[in-house]
Amino acid sequence: MSVLAELQAALGALVDIGEETLELAREDRSGHAAAGRPLAVVHAETVEHVQQTLRIATATRTPVVVRGAGTGLAGAANAGDGEIVLSTLRMTAVKEIRPDDLLAVVEPGILNADLNDILREHGLWWAPDPASRTISTVGGNIATGAGGLLCAKYGVVRDAVLGVDLVLADGRLLCLGHRSVKGVTGLDLTSLVIGSEGTLGVVVGATLKLRRLIVGTTCTAIASFPGVGAAAAASAAVTAAGIQPAIMELMDAASLAAVHRHLRLSEPAAGTAQLTIQTDGPAAVAEAEAVAAILRALGGEISVSEDPEEGERLLAIRRAMHPAMAALGTTLIEDVSVPRSAMPAMFDEIARIETTYGLSIPTVAHAGDGNLHPNFIFEGAEVPERIWAAADALFRAAIALGGTLTGEHGIGVLKQRWLADELGEDQWELQRQITRVFDPLGILNPGKVFPADA
Repeated sequence: MSVLAELQAALGALVDIGEETLELAREDRSGHAAAGRPLAVVHAETVEHVQQTLRIATATRTPVVVRGAGTGLAGAANAGDGEIVLSTLRMTAVKEIRPDDLLAVVEPGILNADLNDILREHGLWWAPDPASRTISTVGGNIATGAGGLLCAKYGVVRDAVLGVDLVLADGRLLCLGHRSVKGVTGLDLTSLVIGSEGTLGVVVGATLKLRRLIVGTTCTAIASFPGVGAAAAASAAVTAAGIQPAIMELMDAASLAAVHRHLRLSEPAAGTAQLTIQTDGPAAVAEAEAVAAILRALGGEISVSEDPEEGERLLAIRRAMHPAMAALGTTLIEDVSVPRSAMPAMFDEIARIETTYGLSIPTVAHAGDGNLHPNFIFEGAEVPERIWAAADALFRAAIALGGTLTGEHGIGVLKQRWLADELGEDQWELQRQITRVFDPLGILNPGKVFPADA
């Protein structure tokens, strides 16, 4: 019996071999597509469906690619020839909400924004806030170790997950982590799974650490600067002053102009870079005033609003970055992070790379935590070698400044060639060996993060 026949016998209508479904499973939002088409997409609805799929995959040594909403930006969920796609998008249940313990137990397919809509009724929220929150799943957020606009103050996914339920390649179910605030029994396998991009197992459930909704005013400040270097220096000054805004986003001149055109807003003055800063909680007004004083002293033109609706309108400009870039052409959205004090130097490096390679690289940054998203725009489906050469220079510059290849998008397919440069050969090999402990046959997401033939 073929692998497809075994899947269909065990899972019936959950096994999808439709042309459009298989084609969609080849790519994510990175612009990269896998070679060929997968064997089938299994639309798992229960933990048992996931286990059945993986048992068949192990018995037949068939590679499996786990997939949520397909919104990733590193090619980690793209499936090609002979691979089974295991979709958790139908696993959307919120199994438990405990306001007294500030936790929720959820399935991986629920969208980030949908979860927070539900939690809001209980006076709670889950803090990770990726720009893709309305279209990305909690399981995908966990798989990539997602961040977002709020993470400088409220942390990334790793700070907001107490435990995960993980199905191994052979179908065994592990319940990792704990429900208590503290827990140091044994190795921290939960943190190991977060950001592992589907190479260790399939997340089928998560115990999430919640926060109570913020009480108090929200203040949103917009500050314009005559160049991105001045804006980056100003954001570093805010951090150095000990102020911790909920959001501090930076848009360089090219990205700001592109978004204004996309949203049909008035054109900003040539060369203008912009900081969008939001403070929240009981001290929001005082913090906004302190931020405004720092920014004005450094040459910023600033306006502050306490109107929540106006604040959302201003943040919508930053959140429109991805569609604005997509309107310009095919986009390779990069994701380097550096120490916050090195932000001005990293923007200097981006300017140098633009000159060297004759490119415009519109860049936005989560300035509160030093995570930059340079955008390489080109025509066609394949990334030109000149773009990869510029990206290579970008990655090496970030690492030289004490930074990293990726702050929140992950390695996937697109960055694996640089992984050993950051980790060093010994750590690279150790990490590869760890994946084989979880997945001895190497069937989970082969070719992602580490080369398939490693």
